[in-house]
Amino acid sequence: MEKKLLNSPQQPHDYTDSEIAEMVLKHAFLQFKREKILKEIDHTLQEGNKSLFLQLTEELRKIS
Repeated sequence: MEKKLLNSPQQPHDYTDSEIAEMVLKHAFLQFKREKILKEIDHTLQEGNKSLFLQLTEELRKIS
């Protein structure tokens, strides 16, 4: 029986092209969403909209 230790090096996973493409797209989408939220946060700070600021920072926290 093969033992697996928590801190032992794991065998590399062989990803398919579609899995790699999906990971790249997910990363790009999250990066885009973060940047959009950050711009919106900057705008709410300029306007002094505290409730929208709190909502946006919570949304940013959830995706980070």
